Amino acid sequence: MAPSDSQRPSFAERDEQTAALFARLADASNPSEVDEVVERIVHLYLDLCSTMAARYHGRGIEHDDLVQVARLALVKAVRRYEPGHAPSFASYAVPTISGELKRWFRDRGWVVRPPRRLQELRANLQTVRASLEQQLGATPTDAELAEAVGASVEEVRELAAVATGFRPLSLDSASPDDDRSGLVTFLAHADADLERADDRLCLSAALTELDDDERELLLLRYVDGMTQREIGETRGVSQMHVSRALRRITEQLHDRLVERVDGADDDAAGTGGAVALHAARAFSDGALGTAS
Repeated sequence: MAPSDSQRPSFAERDEQTAALFARLADASNPSEVDEVVERIVHLYLDLCSTMAARYHGRGIEHDDLVQVARLALVKAVRRYEPGHAPSFASYAVPTISGELKRWFRDRGWVVRPPRRLQELRANLQTVRASLEQQLGATPTDAELAEAVGASVEEVRELAAVATGFRPLSLDSASPDDDRSGLVTFLAHADADLERADDRLCLSAALTELDDDERELLLLRYVDGMTQREIGETRGVSQMHVSRALRRITEQLHDRLVERVDGADDDAAGTGGAVALHAARAFSDGALGTAS
């Protein structure tokens, strides 16, 4: 448990306690003693973790998650710190914690991850934007920001969409005071081609069983849109001959699709078999009706 403000030592006192604890850590001879000393050092700097996590508040990641990342980084810093290689443990821990927080944003924070180029540009732009606001005394324009970071105006504007990658709007979201359906209602639409995809797959398998002459006849009638009379004239046969051939072929396709259902087991009949039957009915209703 972190100490309260009244119990928290001053910076000088904390540095003294930290130095003594690291000296004890160096002399620790068993794992339980090492863990105890590490825990005491960590408790001295929990406020540092909260302060550094607060710097990233409001950027799309929960504050508690940021604090947890900072605390894990603090433990890592305690394990790696070597007294004498930095002015103080705090001066060593701060960049370690900051680096872990930045890596968390880079690797884990994005729900929709943009290209690394835009991630780096976004981080640079945030620093430059604050500096320009101080210099200009106003909000900088996209052109001014682009010039300052060496990017195009289009890239700067693209970053506005990138920022939503941390917490994109849910398709099911709706205003708390609105009884209307979510966003998906306004974006979704019926796709007739997609709905017929299963039918096309089943028919494609059945069509492979036809010979070249039969497939050509179907192509002329149902793809090229030629009438039975035009097909007869092209092939040098009567319209009646074409009509009978089309009926025979479509009935043959229909029967083969139905056989897939009849010959399948219960599981297949509930999935692929049902699809084949649906395709057979669709083909029968459309092709056979047209062929007659």
